Amino acid sequence: MDGQNSKHEWRKAEKALYIPKPQAELIEIPEHKFITISGEGNPNSESFSEYISALYPMAYGIKMLPKKGDTIPAGYYDFTVYPLEGIWDINDEAKKTYNGILNKDDLVFKLMIRQPNFVDTAYFEYVQDAIRDKKPYRLLESLKFESITDGRCIQSLHIGPYDNEPISFKKMEAYATKIGVERASKVHREIYLSDFRRTAPEKLKTVLRFKVK
Repeated sequence: MDGQNSKHEWRKAEKALYIPKPQAELIEIPEHKFITISGEGNPNSESFSEYISALYPMAYGIKMLPKKGDTIPAGYYDFTVYPLEGIWDINDEAKKTYNGILNKDDLVFKLMIRQPNFVDTAYFEYVQDAIRDKKPYRLLESLKFESITDGRCIQSLHIGPYDNEPISFKKMEAYATKIGVERASKVHREIYLSDFRRTAPEKLKTVLRFKVK
């Protein structure tokens, strides 16, 4: 942060991480802190929204409680809440018979929202307790506070429906081959820059990443 009264805007301050170009690129992703929740199943199912609904009260509680005269953690600064992210894979049973055709019911995921550096486990638990006392969401207890390091990745900006992501991944894999690296696994990260509830499918913007070796 540049100053005590500055607001950290990730769209402006961290463009390399969150506003990439559609062209694939190699990038090093450092360790970041996240609130996370894990699950499995089809993201188009009704139950999937419950996972997202558990994350956002925590994310906004971490941001807003100090503004309401509550406990202010050391090093606190104002910030724009980071976008929703997801790490996606398929379950172990599906991996045994996977033939390139994805059944969304076989998906496993870890959804998350990145947190500023001042957030630690103690503050996460403090906010979780405050939310529990006010409005106990069903999956609130499933939330975790984690540090995750992605390391070397290929990333690009995908514009369009989620179901068209394989087109972008194919281009990313070709770029990886071109520069002499290879995709570490079929696990990948998605960062959702658009609100799918209010954005036409053809205009959705999603950052795609996968680790390389």
